[in-house]
Amino acid sequence: MSGARRLLVADLGRRPYGEVLELQRRLCRARQAGETTEDLLLLVEHEPVVTLGRGTKETSLPLSPEQIRARGVEVFDVERGGDVTFHGPGQLVGYPILDLSHHRQDLHWYLRTVEEALIVALGALGIPAERSAGQTGVWTKGRKIASIGIHVKQWVTFHGFALNVSTELDYFDLIVPCGISGVTMTSVQRELGSAAPANLAAATRDAVTAALGRVFDRVPQPALPQDWNLPEPDSVPETTPP
Repeated sequence: MSGARRLLVADLGRRPYGEVLELQRRLCRARQAGETTEDLLLLVEHEPVVTLGRGTKETSLPLSPEQIRARGVEVFDVERGGDVTFHGPGQLVGYPILDLSHHRQDLHWYLRTVEEALIVALGALGIPAERSAGQTGVWTKGRKIASIGIHVKQWVTFHGFALNVSTELDYFDLIVPCGISGVTMTSVQRELGSAAPANLAAATRDAVTAALGRVFDRVPQPALPQDWNLPEPDSVPETTPP
């Protein structure tokens, strides 16, 4: 593996969405400017938040943003593609900051490759996963377990995927997830039941990290905060949601 390129992995723990959104934007600008040449993966668990992608339809919001906020859930309009989704505790959210000029300048390929990584990771956990024709994301037995929404600027990626691990699925009742009427959301915990390992969060994180390294031909390694001027645990300053 000598000479293999790295995928630096930064586990940010649990953080509000707005903080990590600004961090992604800063890291994307740094990659565009050539301040770093290595791929980075941010892993995070968010406080409850609904995010509205560029493709969000009026019918995807049975409640208004004000009504959602009144229930203790933040709402953000963001630049990623796709419809509305939810992030919250018990969910593994991943934000790859990759320069596709060093991979393949093809957004369709990138989306399918992220899906493939999640399918591989879920398989390693004992969950048979698949794509759904005409949709973006990952399903298992007709139930949606992971959502994907990306943005790319000058071939540098940000935003990413959300995999339900032990997520409280009732939160998805606030929205029409990904704009798919009648979709049933599920989680790793729900699918594995009593077979789930005691360290489910760590096992899922490790499986996803390994799978992303495999599909993007990179060697995952921990990212040191000073490498990318990343925040130390719990040190990201709070920002005010739009």
